[in-house]
Amino acid sequence: MDLKEVMAANLRRVRHDKKMTQEELAERAGLSARYIGAIERADVSPSVTVLGQIADALAIEPGMLLQRPVIKGRSGRQGAIQRRPPPD
Repeated sequence: MDLKEVMAANLRRVRHDKKMTQEELAERAGLSARYIGAIERADVSPSVTVLGQIADALAIEPGMLLQRPVIKGRSGRQGAIQRRPPPD
């Protein structure tokens, strides 16, 4: 999974967790809903500035959108994904 796909999956997950539509996120971030959709489909790579606008609109740190999932090894459940904890 490349970084564009990681961001797309994280953005969609966080937006859904916050029960926010693409339109609501777009309005809060000052972007178009069409552009938010393109980011979530990994059709486009947003700039660092846009990444910041989206993170601010979601009330999260920008790095959360770029965190790759950690896949458990044999000691854990096969295929289970854990999120990395934020750095101290």
